Amino acid sequence: MMRAVWNGTVIAEAAHTVVVEGNHYFPPESLHREYFTESRAKSLCPWKGIASYYTVCVGDEVNPNAAWYYPHPSPFARRIKNHVAFWHAVAVEGVPETAESHGGGT
Repeated sequence: MMRAVWNGTVIAEAAHTVVVEGNHYFPPESLHREYFTESRAKSLCPWKGIASYYTVCVGDEVNPNAAWYYPHPSPFARRIKNHVAFWHAVAVEGVPETAESHGGGT
């Protein structure tokens, strides 16, 4: 299981993430939404497109623009559409689950 942790709180967890350029992109349904608020920030990646951001809030602590995602990625990055990646002291921990961890596989 992969987890995104900030200030000792798990803010997202998923069995699988999509890794692009060394960043783990968590599926949108894996976020614990109570910790996320939309940010007005945007940035441009030449090959992925325009990124939108979330501010992460845990208790009274605020981490502005600590998570980003691509709501309308370029065709080259379509597999990370709406998936969320983290930075600004958010730790990504764990190991993705494999077929063997579910009792299947070869």
